[in-house]
Amino acid sequence: MKKMILCAWTALYSISCIGDVTAQQQQRRPVSSFDRPVAARKTRIQVAILLDTSGSMEGLIEQAKSRLWNIINSLSTLRFQGQQPQIEIALYEYGNDGIPASNQYVRMISPLTTDLDLISEKLFALRTNGGEEYCGAVIRKATQQLAWSDSRNDIRLIYIAGNEPFTQGGVSYKEAIGLSNSKMIGTNTIYCGDYTEGINSSWKDGALRGNGEYFNINSNEKIRFVATPYDDEIAQYNDRLNSTYVQYGASGAMKKDMQMNQDVNAYNVSQSLKVERSISKSKAAYNNQSWDLVDRMKTDKGAVKTLEKKYLPKELEGKSEAEIEAYVVTKTKEREAYQDKINTLAKQRQAYIDKKAAENTVTQQDDLGTAINNSIMKLANKKGYTVDKN
Repeated sequence: MKKMILCAWTALYSISCIGDVTAQQQQRRPVSSFDRPVAARKTRIQVAILLDTSGSMEGLIEQAKSRLWNIINSLSTLRFQGQQPQIEIALYEYGNDGIPASNQYVRMISPLTTDLDLISEKLFALRTNGGEEYCGAVIRKATQQLAWSDSRNDIRLIYIAGNEPFTQGGVSYKEAIGLSNSKMIGTNTIYCGDYTEGINSSWKDGALRGNGEYFNINSNEKIRFVATPYDDEIAQYNDRLNSTYVQYGASGAMKKDMQMNQDVNAYNVSQSLKVERSISKSKAAYNNQSWDLVDRMKTDKGAVKTLEKKYLPKELEGKSEAEIEAYVVTKTKEREAYQDKINTLAKQRQAYIDKKAAENTVTQQDDLGTAINNSIMKLANKKGYTVDKN
């Protein structure tokens, strides 16, 4: 053991063990997530979506609502070294007169978060309202304000969508993208209009400088969903899935209501969107351990001992810790069964959609979701991620 300890200290201070870095430099260099063993950290996919919410962008907002869960489902198929990464989404709006000019008409709607229901709620609450669209300003704010990872294996991406010249405002987009590049964040641009017009107004140059991709879309085109024979059954299992959530904590009841409300928001767009959301809820990325006991006890077996019982659902009033734990175990088994059933149906549903596409009865749309999905998958492949559709 003494020999092992001696070797470890020697490795830290000996030039022969640290290559070109001197012992003094090694001591002064701060520890970052690059230095930690890969197994010690969870790989992350971080995506910041910056949406123009000026008066002409109602269609863009509708596309974002319609594609949120499809994007989540695509990200949920990615694996790095066999493990599913943690998915974090952030949301900004810019170009809205309802935001003070002192903030350059830019507002952070949500920081990077794993709370997907929160992102959905904020997205459905967006409203358009005139404004000046300062692309450089919103890119700089997203770069500076968000808690970006510094691990080489993580994916860090900004997607900015809008329809005015990329050069507007007092913050140069070149300066802003230089800053995002320094944090290894890829900047992708989505111009809502003609391809050549987007090039002429510097949207393509922004993507090239940001090591990202340039897209153009028709933001006013309504998303075309493909109805399948499996949709109704998936929706039914979603309702059963909801019954397995066991709220706790002061915000538990509110968060459970939020979950139900986002089901309604999705359904109000279309039955197919609710189905895509249901599929997301069957994935590991949809995790609610901050308010749901089933998810919490997967990583904290002793959670029941620290509960404030006044915040538990009525069916657990007056129950002992052992009874509460037994109840959660039962709900865990129910949830796993419903999620497995949804996953099986989801594969059949996707096979049906793929068949229709092969028969040319449906065509892929060039919309916000398609742009984000395609570019993330391309980057993930370059970084050594794999796709697992099981």
